[in-house]
Amino acid sequence: MQVVEKSNEGLSRVLAVTIPVAELNEKLDARLKEVAPQLKLKGFRPGKVPAAHVKKTFGRDFMGEIVNTALNETSQKALDEAKLRPAAPAEMKLTSDMDKVIKGEEDLAYEMALEIMPDFTPVDPKTLELKRPTYEASDADLDEALKELAGQAKTYEDKTGKTVMAAEGDQLTIDFVGKLDGEAFEGGSATDADLVIGSNRFIPGFEEQLKGAKVGEERVLNVTFPEDYQAKHLAGKAVTFDVTVKAIKAEAEAKIDDDFAKRIGIESLDKLKDLLRSNLNQQYAGAARFKLKRALLDQLDAKHDFPLPPKMVDAEFEGIWQQVEADKAAGNLPPEDVKKSDKALKAEYRKIAERRVRLGLVLAEIGRANNVGVSDQELNNAVMAEARNYPGQEKQVLDFYRQNPNAAAQLRAPIYEEKVCDLIFATAKVTDEPISKEDLLKEEDEG
Repeated sequence: MQVVEKSNEGLSRVLAVTIPVAELNEKLDARLKEVAPQLKLKGFRPGKVPAAHVKKTFGRDFMGEIVNTALNETSQKALDEAKLRPAAPAEMKLTSDMDKVIKGEEDLAYEMALEIMPDFTPVDPKTLELKRPTYEASDADLDEALKELAGQAKTYEDKTGKTVMAAEGDQLTIDFVGKLDGEAFEGGSATDADLVIGSNRFIPGFEEQLKGAKVGEERVLNVTFPEDYQAKHLAGKAVTFDVTVKAIKAEAEAKIDDDFAKRIGIESLDKLKDLLRSNLNQQYAGAARFKLKRALLDQLDAKHDFPLPPKMVDAEFEGIWQQVEADKAAGNLPPEDVKKSDKALKAEYRKIAERRVRLGLVLAEIGRANNVGVSDQELNNAVMAEARNYPGQEKQVLDFYRQNPNAAAQLRAPIYEEKVCDLIFATAKVTDEPISKEDLLKEEDEG
């Protein structure tokens, strides 16, 4: 194998690699000799197929396998010999006539274009000083969580009084028949259906026309289906509903006690409080870690200044800009970005792309220096977790990641980053700093 450096500009390198045809043919001959004794071809005794015939029949396929193996093995060897550490996978370009290579008539030659890791010494984690925000769930937080839970588990009781009429928030039990041009339409009827006025579960105008209704009353409602209604034969059509009100119930005052806890599947109120407090503290711990990590990344960004691989920055920026354009098209740009020109936005987001690439390289180097790695089991756990996000499609998701190494690598990256951060947190000087819940949960923009 011959390796020649064709280009050396900044962090960019181009290597020309050549594997002599004699070396390829030598490997082919060895492969043919290996398989010839086991071959069984029609017209020949087992193991007695002439070498020339074996080569004529299988030589092209075997040479294809040899070439693929050579490309994989020699590309890494070329990098090792040149003592280069790629910042990203190299781009390979074949420069020889592959048909002649497969025929064993020409050298295998290709070029590798890559960007190398910048030469820098990462900060020693031991010299970093960080403040970890802390906050524990208070009794007031717990009461708020209990009230929210009670609101999600509403109960209703028969409405009482001299004149019971349906009002906003009441739950009605109704029978109804929907009619289009005087004829009942499919899917437009129900018996003993529960409906809460104001829930907006029915088409616009339906619930509002039931306000003031009494038990036993029959009403004809006039409504129009939305233009984008999923049933095309009803979209945009004016229809009527013959409705009979069978019961009216008002929301019952939620009593947060042992009975309430048992109703939602918890053995007692005390046990429910313990679970809620634990869940709240987990949420607060997650928010605290986010802020601690943000503080760490800010320090790492401030302490490092080195050339960045241009293609890595471009790729990161393109990903960010695609999202910006999608947000713009959907009207979801942050208010502070709406009036800015594309030129100004691109300048700001390119700085974010540069920060992300810089921090990625710093974390990678700290991890490499401390032998941080992601085990197959950790990656498998991440793949399984991703699959669980798609109920009923788990097998397809698992197959996708098994067949797409690049997709699996995207899952590996955040695991690696978190492990490096854990290493730094365990090494740096980290002191706890109590803060308010408002400050803990305050969102911060990426800068």
